[in-house]
Amino acid sequence: MKRRAYRDQEYWGRPVSAFGSLDARLLVVGLAPGAHGANRTGRMFTGDSSGDFLYRALFENGFATQPTSTHRGDGLELIDCRITAPVHCVPPDNKPTREEIDTCGKYLVRELALMPRVRAVVALGRIALEAYCDARGTARLTFGHGLVHPGEPTVIVSYHPSRQNTQTGRLTAEMLAAVFAEARRIIG
Repeated sequence: MKRRAYRDQEYWGRPVSAFGSLDARLLVVGLAPGAHGANRTGRMFTGDSSGDFLYRALFENGFATQPTSTHRGDGLELIDCRITAPVHCVPPDNKPTREEIDTCGKYLVRELALMPRVRAVVALGRIALEAYCDARGTARLTFGHGLVHPGEPTVIVSYHPSRQNTQTGRLTAEMLAAVFAEARRIIG
């Protein structure tokens, strides 16, 4: 259902593809398109508060050309970074089911195979971390904000920049910026 603020806008309403180059050295794994963000705009983390939080941190660390993204044609470009998700359609109640994650898992497996230059992965939330590990066929890594799991590639764990986490202070702008500063340090 459309929000009143967007009632005059045409919603994308289709699967939302990953954003950024397959040659990127940083991969950001989110959760799924937001109902009134990516589902409305057609681009990952675009047009909602989660994206505002994420793109600011990416911009501050040299991974994005601007700190905000409101729509697909707004000029935002990612620099040496790609953003994807284990689920590419809006899930019921904004939380993907195990069935949706399993169904879409083959796409994440294929995407990872097409990204040989990745040196760091930022997993935004426990579901993203678990889906990434499943796609790689590796043991699940420990979840905890700011944890760094060395390897090829190195995996950095963060809380998801959802309103639930940012408005309660569980995830602050400084905490998210520090995650991407670590990613910048790792990839050089």
